[in-house]
Amino acid sequence: MKIIICGAGQVGSGIARQLAVENNDVTVVDQSAELVQSLQEQIDVRGIVGHGSHPDVLDRAGASEADMLIAVTFFDEVNMVAAQIGHSLFRVPMKIARVRAQSYLNPIWQDLFSRDHMPIDVIISPELEVGRSVLRRLEVPGAFESVSFADGMVQVVGVRIEQDTPIVDTPLEQLTELFPDLQAVVVGIWRHGALFIPTRRDQMLIGDEVYFVSAREHVARTLDLFGHREPAARKVVIVGGGNIGVFVAKQLEETPGMRVKLIEHTKARAEEAADRLSRTVVYNGSGLDQTILREAGIRDAESIVALTNDDKVNILTAVIGKQMGCQKAMTLINNPDFGAVVPSLGIDTFLDPRATTVSTILQHVRRGRIRRVHSVKGGAAEVIEAEALETSPLVGHPLRETDLPDGALVGGIVRDGKAIVPRGDTVIKAGDRVILFVEKSVVRKVEKLVRVGLEYF
Repeated sequence: MKIIICGAGQVGSGIARQLAVENNDVTVVDQSAELVQSLQEQIDVRGIVGHGSHPDVLDRAGASEADMLIAVTFFDEVNMVAAQIGHSLFRVPMKIARVRAQSYLNPIWQDLFSRDHMPIDVIISPELEVGRSVLRRLEVPGAFESVSFADGMVQVVGVRIEQDTPIVDTPLEQLTELFPDLQAVVVGIWRHGALFIPTRRDQMLIGDEVYFVSAREHVARTLDLFGHREPAARKVVIVGGGNIGVFVAKQLEETPGMRVKLIEHTKARAEEAADRLSRTVVYNGSGLDQTILREAGIRDAESIVALTNDDKVNILTAVIGKQMGCQKAMTLINNPDFGAVVPSLGIDTFLDPRATTVSTILQHVRRGRIRRVHSVKGGAAEVIEAEALETSPLVGHPLRETDLPDGALVGGIVRDGKAIVPRGDTVIKAGDRVILFVEKSVVRKVEKLVRVGLEYF
């Protein structure tokens, strides 16, 4: 595919790396010559220095032959105009734009992005995506990651193996023997900085980060087997009253029995948050101020969620919150370099807006119609949801006899509204929803395989 990416920031460079290694023809446009040069030195992409929404710049970038335009600069208006120019002047088939300002996304203005006005095929809102990610993780205590597939019937959950994990050092094949009715499959293990798909003889070791696929109703029991018996959070302290913090607080307000406190440093923003929220107690102060945290009831809270625009403030706030007695800490981190140190500080989970946005974009980049894609560990693997058609080579044969390459695993199947845990003798039928866990090195092979007969949503 010929793809133009407007914006060489963290999101633009992240998606460029992902697409370039898959042999796509990628051109990156940015006003910063330094960013463009740095990216070209790292990966095989073409670079254009210029304004992403200027017709002459897009023309030099090859917009007339492009299959897709992805506009992810820092400015909503540049992204929207770039998509408009791509459509009106160059007839680019697929336009994806990042839009942050919630005013543009208000449902009453939904016609704005229609084909007759500003034809953007996919709108990405990082704030909403991150906010939804926060809510999913609060729903699954004990997990550092949780993503839903197949309309919520299946979940992919990430957990850490700790000293008190009951099934540590247990070969995976024994799990099936010990718990034959457990609707869960371990699909990936992150160990010593590398991710791999385990065999039945592999064991889970202390320090591993394990990904499993489970029917939604079996997630709690599976977490219990992993030694994570934490109750769902009912008292939450949010630090940061921006778009993400207010969105999360507003959604939590709708949960019966939920008590939410929000801390915002800027007085005007704290007042605005208080006006927009009805059942949330809003404090004007710093999340680093222990007096404010104490007033917000941090000692009795199950979770503290740090969502300010400053990574260092978020990290320190989460650490202080845990030290003051909060059970779980979640933090927003924009700089991916900080992610490696988070677990050692006692922070339970962190959110990477760049990774969230890249996952959203990937589901529209993958060939065919796609329902959902989630990127794992910075692109080390992907979880893909697809529908099996009658012509698929996966249909009608036991899974152990299929041609899936090493590095790809079917983790879940949904048939007639019911989640099925796949075993070696499981036969996929036409119409099944198939959840695949795929290592980065074989994504292209799997993509070619499913393009033959597996049509994406």
